[in-house]
Amino acid sequence: ALLRAANALLQQRRYRAALAVLKGCRNGAVYGAKIRAPHALVMTFLFKSGSLREKLKSIAQATYTHSRNLAYFVFTYKGLMALQSRLQGEKIPFHSFFAACIGGWLVFGENNPINSQIIMYLLSRILFGLSRLAVDKGYVPQPKQDPFPLVAALIWGTVLWLFEYHRQTLQPSLQSSMTYLYDDSNEWHDISDFLIYNKRTDSK
Repeated sequence: ALLRAANALLQQRRYRAALAVLKGCRNGAVYGAKIRAPHALVMTFLFKSGSLREKLKSIAQATYTHSRNLAYFVFTYKGLMALQSRLQGEKIPFHSFFAACIGGWLVFGENNPINSQIIMYLLSRILFGLSRLAVDKGYVPQPKQDPFPLVAALIWGTVLWLFEYHRQTLQPSLQSSMTYLYDDSNEWHDISDFLIYNKRTDSK
């Protein structure tokens, strides 16, 4: 009976906007956990030191933070979208921008490693999206050749220049990855830390 009542409630059209907000919150939490858990697992065991318990705690904390923040953001965004649509009687493009700005300020406004990674992830995709939109709208002429090779060259040239000469400006996990690739590969003592291990842990 309880299940039938719940299913009947979910079919009520007048509650659809509120229910969509709740499901968005649920999906944000699940998606955040799915995205962050494997990433945190790999990065923690590759680059962080400490006991197994400390590493597992770090993974759980990062996963929780990402999941919570994404759930809060989706809840805020969809709630504000529904509210604006109800107040103005229709959905307009500015609603999306305004709702996301408020959600971004409230949820992702704190400068911490998790939020920083998410913002950088979004920024790169925004730049690609705006570039494509500029071409689609005719603001920028259609390139005669694929510009991707030039973009790739400039991106890699810039990031390695920053790493070599202004390393502190890069995000910590990127610094760790590049240190492993470009600095640690300059050091070895014998075949063990040349091919098998990255660094020796004994005192030979």
